[in-house]
Amino acid sequence: MKDYYISIFYSEEDGGYIADIPDLAHCSAFGGTPEDALREVLAAKRLWLKEAEDNCVRIPVPKYRPAIYQAVR
Repeated sequence: MKDYYISIFYSEEDGGYIADIPDLAHCSAFGGTPEDALREVLAAKRLWLKEAEDNCVRIPVPKYRPAIYQAVR
């Protein structure tokens, strides 16, 4: 099964790393290191999916791909 793409980047403004999952609206997390941000966004993903399931909200199919991978199949 294909999983959701996770983006991790450093934010000067926040002074740490932001991780987000573009396919899941507003699913993001902050961490002092990339590993912390990843761990936090994975926890947020679990909660996001559980909340959607509990409330009969459609769960999007993973489809986001950064432009660099768009031409590669």
